[in-house]
Amino acid sequence: MATPHTAPPSAISLYDARPFFEKALLFGVQNGIINQEKLDAIGVEAPKGMVQIARYFGSEFLRPELERAKDRMVNLVSLYLENASGGDLRHAAESLRDNSFLSRSKGGSDLLKSLIAMPQNSHFGMNEHAGFTDDHIPQLAKWSLRSLADYQAEFAKRSQVMQVIKAAIWMADQLGMDATELEDAGRDAEAVIRTALLVFATGRTEMPDWASFDKMMAALRKKYGASKQATSTDKAPAAPGKRTRPPMLPIAIPKDLPEQFKNVVQTVRKSVIADLPKIVDASLNNRKLFDQTPAFMGRYFWVEDGLTEVDHYDRTTSLAWSKATAGHSDDSSLLTLFVCVAAGATPKTLLTEKAAVTLIRKIRKTGIQAALASQYIRDHAPELHQDDYARMWDDFIEEAQATLESDRDYTLQDALALLRRECNVK
Repeated sequence: MATPHTAPPSAISLYDARPFFEKALLFGVQNGIINQEKLDAIGVEAPKGMVQIARYFGSEFLRPELERAKDRMVNLVSLYLENASGGDLRHAAESLRDNSFLSRSKGGSDLLKSLIAMPQNSHFGMNEHAGFTDDHIPQLAKWSLRSLADYQAEFAKRSQVMQVIKAAIWMADQLGMDATELEDAGRDAEAVIRTALLVFATGRTEMPDWASFDKMMAALRKKYGASKQATSTDKAPAAPGKRTRPPMLPIAIPKDLPEQFKNVVQTVRKSVIADLPKIVDASLNNRKLFDQTPAFMGRYFWVEDGLTEVDHYDRTTSLAWSKATAGHSDDSSLLTLFVCVAAGATPKTLLTEKAAVTLIRKIRKTGIQAALASQYIRDHAPELHQDDYARMWDDFIEEAQATLESDRDYTLQDALALLRRECNVK
């Protein structure tokens, strides 16, 4: 009979495919850690555990279920021992010696239940908070046969998600919004962090609703929008004689941010910096950018308040429309406005003869973009009248575009006559 030897854990072959429980048990027996009494106890507990597991996942009366239960039990014990010991066979064998076999199986099951209850993504509206429930049993059935490597990879991924969520909750809390409100809002944690960074950068103290978010963007564009590329890094001083760019928006991590959230927030911060050129681009409509552009939809956060948003939309739309129309609502004034917009000219409701000629020449050179006027109506016209105005514009442009763009009308007389007839030309 060969003499037992005390080989270190590292001596186990890289290609040893036995379950970790089996390796730990053998190591314990060979090194005098586990005695016959303990082996007998395991022999008594194991069949009980198999029946319990088979009953939990299906039926203890079917042989295939019992065979699968045996595999699950061994895997659960292996999972717990290898995870707890870090792969050290001596520590694993001592754990088997000092605790019941079923407790090690339960330990593996508890690891998996905790894993399954962790969030899989950072969307506040898609995560459960009731912990492990019976609805999760099918998932546990699958995970009970998975390897430690699978468990560790999934745990690392879900832990990262959990850190993002916790960081978002911390930052929102600094701005007067708690976790329950974030869950009700149902948005991505990254969106909350991005917006919080902008709020901190602008010196505000509350999470914005849409009206406040819109104002915040307008303030950013007024201060930083002249720069074609905004970044949060320091810029070199302008050379003598060169035009000085406006100051650059500083996106900083809060000084009191807990250490465990810094890596997460730093990663999200980089995405905000990448977005800055569009954020400060004054030519972009806020609603269109943040709520209608696929790459930006859901990327930033604001508190949903239907009444406030409608009121803000009505007021801002009314102001923009009133300014553009100067209070005129007759068809001729509106068509004059729409033609100017479609030609890429300054919006006006009244043209002088000279301005009308200049407008026609511009149209002959670059063409008329009917879609620009249609978009202008959607963005600025009172909602009650948008359909009527859009229909009026479509009817006009269908009849007038050929005349306005025609190269055969060398003296511009036909186009000018059309504008005199349909628009306001004095």
